[in-house]
Formats: sequence, C-alpha cells, structure tokens
Amino acid sequence: MVSASNPPLLSQTKGQFDPARQNATPVKINKEYLMINTFKTAAISAVLALGMASTAVAQELRFFTIGTGGTAYTYYPIGGVIANAISKPPGSRECGDGGSCGVEGLIASAVSSRGSVDNVNAIISGLRDSGFAQSDVAYWAYTGTGTMEGSEPATDLRTIAALFEEHIHLVAMADSGINSVADLAGKRVSLDEPGSGTYVDALLIMEANGLSIDDLTPEALKGNAASEALRNGKIDAFFVVTGYPTGSLVELASAADIKLVPIDGDAAATLTEKYGFFSSSEIPEGTYEGVAGVDTVAVGAQWFTSAKADEELIYNITKALWNDESRKLLDVGHAKGQAITLDTALAGVGVPLHAGAERFYREAGVLK
Repeated sequence: MVSASNPPLLSQTKGQFDPARQNATPVKINKEYLMINTFKTAAISAVLALGMASTAVAQELRFFTIGTGGTAYTYYPIGGVIANAISKPPGSRECGDGGSCGVEGLIASAVSSRGSVDNVNAIISGLRDSGFAQSDVAYWAYTGTGTMEGSEPATDLRTIAALFEEHIHLVAMADSGINSVADLAGKRVSLDEPGSGTYVDALLIMEANGLSIDDLTPEALKGNAASEALRNGKIDAFFVVTGYPTGSLVELASAADIKLVPIDGDAAATLTEKYGFFSSSEIPEGTYEGVAGVDTVAVGAQWFTSAKADEELIYNITKALWNDESRKLLDVGHAKGQAITLDTALAGVGVPLHAGAERFYREAGVLK
C-alpha cells in the first residue's frame, strides 16, 4: 500500500522503480522544503507586522501548496490565480467588503515543478498538498498501468477538479522541412524533462508514428530554454503539452518564424482509440502570431490531492474555487482561465474524487 512513510516513486519513463531518483529525492525534498518554509516564514512575518499576532490568528493559519509546472507554461500562472482565489489570510477584509472570498485562514501558494509526474510523486510523498497533472498520467499512476506499469499504484491520489484541455504542441522552425512526426527521425528533439507529462506523451506520440527515442537525438529542455535552443539551431524541434496560448510560444512566435507540426492521420486515430484520455483537437490559426492552425491531440489538465487531506479543508477549497469571485479571477487572470468551469469540473475524471470535493459537487447538483 501507498503510505507517507514509504511512498512509491513513479518512473520518469516507463513507470519502473528508479533507484537513482530514489537516492536523489532527499536533496530535492530538502530544497523545496526550505523554499516552502521560507514562504511560510515570510507570510507569518507579514501577519505579525500587521499586528494580528494573537493566539487565535496563529491557530487559524493554514498553508496549502499547489504543484504546477515550469514558469513559462500554463500550469504555473493558472496555479497562481487559483492560489489567490482560494486564499483568505487571517485579518483579511470580508468577502462582501472587497476582501478575499477564499477559505478562512488559508494561504495557498503555487509551486513551480517539473510537471505532472513530479506533482503526483510529490502528493504521494506528502511533499506537496496538491498539484496539477494530465489526466492520462494521473490515471496510470493511480492504477499502476500504462506508462506506470510496474509501479505500485498511487491509490491515495484523489481528484479535486478537472480544469481545462491541454494541447500537444510540436514546434519547429518554419523552414526546417519537418512536416510530420515521422520527419523527426534523425533530428535533435526536446521531449521536455523526465518527470513531465510532456515527456510521457511525446514517447507515446512517437510510438504511434513508428518512432522510438533511439531514432532521434533527445534533449530534455523546458520552456524558454527549449525556445532559445530552437532559435539558435541547437535543436530541430520540441514537444510541449500545455493549454494554449502559452507564454513561451507567444514570445517565440513574435521573435522567430516557426510552425506547429500536425499530429494527425492514422497515427493520431490509433492514439485516441488506444488511450481514452487523448482526443482529436486543433490549435486554431492566430493562436500564435503568424503560425497556421494545425490538427493535434489533447488531454485534460486536472487538480489532485491526497486521500489523507482533511475532508473539510478540501470541501472548502472546492467551494471557494467555484464561487463568483473566483470566477472573476479566472476570467481575467489567464486566457485559459475562462475554460475552467463548474460545468466541466468532472469532465474526463478517471481518479476518484476526494471526499470533500465529492460532497461539494453533490451539494451543487453537479454530481447526482
């Protein structure tokens, strides 16, 4: 069974137990632990500075972390918007008086990470309270199947909400001659960092097109680093799975002549038939300056926590996520925020709901 004292670590490739990652984990945990606790110390200091350091206030303070992704991609800014929406530090003005309408006494923070697999591992280990992950990665982690076959199932993983659709972008220079996934053979291609959902999906897409990682020169670049490497001719293409438009590609398209390579045809059909989490979709023309629209495949971005998380807390967080003030923040905070709606909060959910979230959705009439 999964436990906080002996959590399984999901592989960054095919789901096998990874001793190297196991040995490296304490260093990463310590680093993030220090970062999170530095944030907590600063927040408490701010409360003290405002003269609200009563025993009652100190007892009310609660912290809640949200694992996101690289700072150049959609998870991170969306995480920041949601963290603001659900937070209500002690001493805040009342909701109706222009104050926060979040959870009383809660200070939530968005934490950058390597992405979906990293966030699932962090939730299982107790390093983070919650995190975003692709629907496919989360389901495979929960069941110990698919790309996570061989790992102990992450049976403590629970869903808070489905958020938005993420599209698989395959980016190349306009004059690269790369017009399909098959054209990646023999090229230098960034698959993103192991531990990201992009890495997992890139391997599946290549497999559906008859390629393996041995057929190209793989790189592990994220965000602006991948964009710069493409512009400078150090790589020929890169994958990224993100909600469009994403900041790093907006910047890249404004500075260089790029294209999006289609992920379509029989290979895409095979992918969507084999894996129910993938769906055929498109990135419209005009999403990125001067870049034509393309057919591609998409997965769902969802928000997860641990079954061990307090039921009342998750109930209140879920309720705060869907209140009217949060709706306003989501609409103006990021282009993808408008796609986060209560009507689609359970779309494509393959991991059980947390008991607190389930209670809210039943009360709201979303879950019968």
